Amino acid sequence: MVALHPLSRVERFLVPVDGSEAGYGAVGAACEVARRSKARVHLLYVIVVPRALPLDAGMEAEARRGERVLERAEQIAEDHHVKVEGDLVQAREAGHAIVDEATELRADAIVLGLDYHRPYGRFELGPRAEYLLEHAPAEVWLIRYPPDSGHGEGAAGSR
Repeated sequence: MVALHPLSRVERFLVPVDGSEAGYGAVGAACEVARRSKARVHLLYVIVVPRALPLDAGMEAEARRGERVLERAEQIAEDHHVKVEGDLVQAREAGHAIVDEATELRADAIVLGLDYHRPYGRFELGPRAEYLLEHAPAEVWLIRYPPDSGHGEGAAGSR
């Protein structure tokens, strides 16, 4: 029989946020668990830099958007009475950046919100979730919203 890790053993959550309602839902879920178990929550917004640009390119508009997303996520955490820290990073691929951040923070769990996505009539997790499931150094908690949740079918931000 496989022994499951109790939730209380998760001391550090990493929640990638992208501006999608599913991402904000993941913040709320992680904060609710963290509040009960006295765990820490770290938020991460990744600016994906196109390969045609240098990695340190000034992407002011996307940085402003990232700050707004992090501010809303921080408000959600505050509503759950949980203090969070947030970072905004630039990377070529969001999945790589999330794994690097989880490793650096020694996160015990990554909580990722997913919209219901059926691009060709069949549900898909999306490349970010698949990458995390394969490469994450911690538990990966996926929270998928049902098709009728009003979160939008196929929102690119949660992929």
